[in-house]
This record gives sequence, C-alpha cells and structure tokens, in this order.
Amino acid sequence: MAKVYFRYAAMNAGKSTQLLQVRHNYHERHQRTLLLKPHVDNREGEDVIAPRIGHIVVKVDALVYATTQLRELVERDIQAKGKLDCVLVDEAQFLSPEQVMQLCQVADFLDVPVMCYGLRADFRAQLFPGSGALMALADDIEELKTICWCGRKATINARILDGRVLREGPQVLIGGNEAYTALCRKHWQLDQPIPPELENRG
Repeated sequence: MAKVYFRYAAMNAGKSTQLLQVRHNYHERHQRTLLLKPHVDNREGEDVIAPRIGHIVVKVDALVYATTQLRELVERDIQAKGKLDCVLVDEAQFLSPEQVMQLCQVADFLDVPVMCYGLRADFRAQLFPGSGALMALADDIEELKTICWCGRKATINARILDGRVLREGPQVLIGGNEAYTALCRKHWQLDQPIPPELENRG
C-alpha cells in the first residue's frame, strides 16, 4: 500500500537536493513522477526547483495554488499520461491542511506514494499549517539534519536582519541565505546568528 512521507529539516539541510535525487532514481528505472511545488516559493523562479548545492535547475510539472485540488490534479495527470509511480512535493510547508489530506487520498485511494519535503517550523518556531498536518497524517516522518554555526543540530529557521534575529513579522517571507539562517535553539534564543567573535568585524 502506498504511503505519505514527510522529510523535514531546517534550511540548508539539502531537502530539495534529496528530492531531486529521488526523482532521478525513479527516472533511471523508467518510472514516472509528478513534481509539484507551491507557487509562493519563487526564490529561483516560480516554476523551478534550484537546490543550493549547485547549478541544477529543474522545472516542476505543476504549481500548487491555494485553490488547487491535489487529488484531482493527480487523477487528471494519470488519465492523460498513464501510470504514475510517485508524487514529489517540494516546500510542502506551504500546503494547506486540506491539500495534505488530498495527498493522503492520493496514497490511500490511488495507490501512488507521495513524498513531501519542507520546513517543519517558521522563524518563530511555530509549525507551518502544511507541516503540522503532515506531522499528524504522514505514514513516515524523517528529520534531515543540518548544523548551527556552533556545531549543534540546527532546528530553527531564524529570520535575520542587520545581524539580529527577528521575532515578529509575517509567517511567509520568501528568502534565502540573505534573510534566513539555520540555528540551534540555544543560539536562536540568545539572538546570535553568527559567532560572537565575528559580530564586530567590518
């Protein structure tokens, strides 16, 4: 029976890189995937995935909007193109809880595995709605590890401005390394996005 998988981590853990590796593995075996991404993530372009590790840019098969019905989207894809072996979703934290349930229906009733990659929590250490639903509903949940500047496991996606950790603002603010950094809980609480010895360097 197909399952829903959720792979989550703080920023810079290689989530998109792993997703594209999984896609490559399916394609090497002549199996078909459906690659999805919420349209709000437009850092590298609305309809592409471009992991930080290199100069790879992959066009997604479909963008997910707030009104997108994901089970219907998958059903239409199967009707048009035939057997589907896996649905892959990048930046899954931006899905709605209803869309997560629709992905569960894809696994349960269409027998197509679904692999979701994304952040667990926002810069305030609050769950994204999509991630919260995936934590509750996914069959298989795995944390991908990355580290803080101190070497501890990073768990917080800290939003930074002028070298300081921000605590207020909208939950969704698209940005990369110029706006966010992955921190351990301790240095997030201490407002230390960089080592103290580097703070006063010009």
